[in-house]
Amino acid sequence: MMAEVLQLRRRLLFVSRQHAVAIRSSLQSTLNRQCSSTSSTEQENRCAKERSRWLELPPFAPQVDTAVIARKISGQCIAGKNEEEDSPTTTAVKWVRRCCPDLPLSLVQKLFRLRQVKKTLTDSNASSEQQSRLKRVSAKDALSPGDVLCLPVNVQHSLPIVKKPRVCKDTDEMSFVRSLELYKDDAIIVMNKPPGLPVQGGVGIEHSMDSLASKYLKYDYPDGPRLVHRLDRDSSGVLVLGRDQASATLLHSIFREKTSNALSDDTFRVLQRKYIALVIGVPRRTKGLITVPLAKVVLDDGKSERMTVSDDPSAQHAVTEYNVIESFSNGLTWLELSPLTGRKHQLRVHCAEVLRTPIVGDAKYGWRAHKRWKPVPLPSYLDFRTNHNQQLPFGLNSEGGTISDRRPFLHLHCKQMILPDISSALKMFGSSDFDQYMSSLKKLSTVAPLPSHMQMSWDILKSLS
Repeated sequence: MMAEVLQLRRRLLFVSRQHAVAIRSSLQSTLNRQCSSTSSTEQENRCAKERSRWLELPPFAPQVDTAVIARKISGQCIAGKNEEEDSPTTTAVKWVRRCCPDLPLSLVQKLFRLRQVKKTLTDSNASSEQQSRLKRVSAKDALSPGDVLCLPVNVQHSLPIVKKPRVCKDTDEMSFVRSLELYKDDAIIVMNKPPGLPVQGGVGIEHSMDSLASKYLKYDYPDGPRLVHRLDRDSSGVLVLGRDQASATLLHSIFREKTSNALSDDTFRVLQRKYIALVIGVPRRTKGLITVPLAKVVLDDGKSERMTVSDDPSAQHAVTEYNVIESFSNGLTWLELSPLTGRKHQLRVHCAEVLRTPIVGDAKYGWRAHKRWKPVPLPSYLDFRTNHNQQLPFGLNSEGGTISDRRPFLHLHCKQMILPDISSALKMFGSSDFDQYMSSLKKLSTVAPLPSHMQMSWDILKSLS
């Protein structure tokens, strides 16, 4: 009996020891988990605290090299040459300046000098702790796509406070401006500029195409469209605007390529413009090519200036194609003009000083002919009174200005422009088949109807023929 009691006590003691070991093991496991959780939480808190001290800039993305695209579009790339080798390198200081244009340059230089500009590691295989580490960068370090630079968060206090002016949009004005649109895509907006409205603002100019586009043609874009070429104030017709910086820069490059290649033997023309002009007189030849350089001269008053034909070595080379559309017995002629270069007042000077046929309404370059101007009688069966009641905004005049008036408006209109589809070119840039795509890039052709005074003059002359 005594032996059985001792055996039972040994068994109970063994079970108690096993139970105690299990409890201790469970407690230790729980404690380890709590320590691990606490360590992870502390690490996350440290990372969050570290990140809160820094202001992250947008990931670096190389700018589209619009010069390369323009050369490929115009067929000027050299075979076998790698265009990417010539692409400029973007340094850390350039990217900071581009992302923070309002930050003073002296402060940016000081941040680099004090080693307060960092770069985050972007290695996806690294641990979370390594990914959150910051590496110092110098001002001249080259950036790779996807690099993220960080600045001390307190630099935000150094940025100037800019209050955006409140823009009050007039519904009638917005409707009128948007009614001038001829074409629109992701990259460009093509307008039919009315005569009398300046393209760009200046002293004493209240309204311009530039300011109106910025006010009424933003749509869902952060900024308004940008000018890429010019039309004279009193002329009219096709005006192209770039909807963002990349498209505007590309269009600038295309216009420059067009001018620089004006006299090349290559028959391919990346950009074509066709103007309609009514001139006083009849050219000696029905068509031709004018290659006469132009220079700017200051008049006797010391304030006014004008362009003129010049043999001076500094004169700008200017090329214009012309073609007679129709001549009339009263000495007026409709011309089609195609400028192969883009010089100031090029068409007006070539018509007045080379062809000796100034454009109707051009008192600046054809003042002698307009001194002898005689209005063309208006046929009795033509009635244009319906336009007299039309009210246009921005001080634009819808009345008169035809060849039946004593003082006709300028009869120069950009009727058509043919240009590459730069929206598709920008989307395809960087792809493997970009070169092949550029060789078959489609063209966009936009046509602007004649302004009312030129259409009236057209109808009047047709009635006389």
